[in-house]
Amino acid sequence: MGKVLLTSAGFETERIMDAFHGLFNIKPAAMKALFIPTAANFPDAVAVLPKCMDDLLRAGIQKANIKVFDLHRNMEIDELSEYDVVYFTGGTTQYLLERMNQTGFDKSIKEYIDKGGVYVGVSAGSVVAANNLPDSLKLINCTLNVHTPSGTACGVINTLENPHIDLTDESAILILNNECSIIS
Repeated sequence: MGKVLLTSAGFETERIMDAFHGLFNIKPAAMKALFIPTAANFPDAVAVLPKCMDDLLRAGIQKANIKVFDLHRNMEIDELSEYDVVYFTGGTTQYLLERMNQTGFDKSIKEYIDKGGVYVGVSAGSVVAANNLPDSLKLINCTLNVHTPSGTACGVINTLENPHIDLTDESAILILNNECSIIS
């Protein structure tokens, strides 16, 4: 498993931002990001897109190095591998998952992660990575709720023994070297 950061609301805390930076061996200014706003298919989700883009800019990624990609086609692994991080925004989980599966992007993103690529999810972008839906990515072997008032306790977590995780807007799941941790 590659490097995965699943959040409710993005890089809301310094700890989450630090965890993001720790996933790379290159300076943020040299990084290339693929920004996927596909899940934002209703007004409230669209309104949050600038905040999501701002996560990447605050992380030090240059605007010229961020490509917006709306999943109207697949992106084969050769093209996808040009990016250091793939960032999925929030919105409608089922719609995002349908687009991923219909275009074949689900297979490309799994291969990308297996080859060491970084996956960042926000809200729906995190839920599609969990085990909530039959055809999800299943990057973690548990179900996930986001935007909860109280979250699962911080620390290393065994997802086989904990079949469900709750994330507040200030917490995240970090998967690194096959170890899953809750951070905030």
